[in-house]
Amino acid sequence: MPLLSEDFCPISESLLGRLYRSSPEGLTVLVRTVPVGTRALLAYYCSRRAHLEPLGLAIALTCSAEELYDVAGQAGWALFARAQASKPVEVRSTNRRGITLSSGPLRKIPT
Repeated sequence: MPLLSEDFCPISESLLGRLYRSSPEGLTVLVRTVPVGTRALLAYYCSRRAHLEPLGLAIALTCSAEELYDVAGQAGWALFARAQASKPVEVRSTNRRGITLSSGPLRKIPT
């Protein structure tokens, strides 16, 4: 599905508005309702507009590199790389216990 024109938005204005206004969690759910090919086209469309670029990167994270390449060629590869780089880093919890204060008797420090 090639990009038809610079001004062509692959989804309705109302759906684009809902995506733009949604929370990160809501965006993940809502964007999954868009077919994959259209989603890749939408990611490319949004990424080329400054005010929609964060939305485009978030949508691109739901696409494969090949899907983005199919709609935007080399620009699709670049979009995929930018989206991967923008992904929040997961902080893994270690199983170490935090530092606690002793609940035992206090030692007097001789003065």
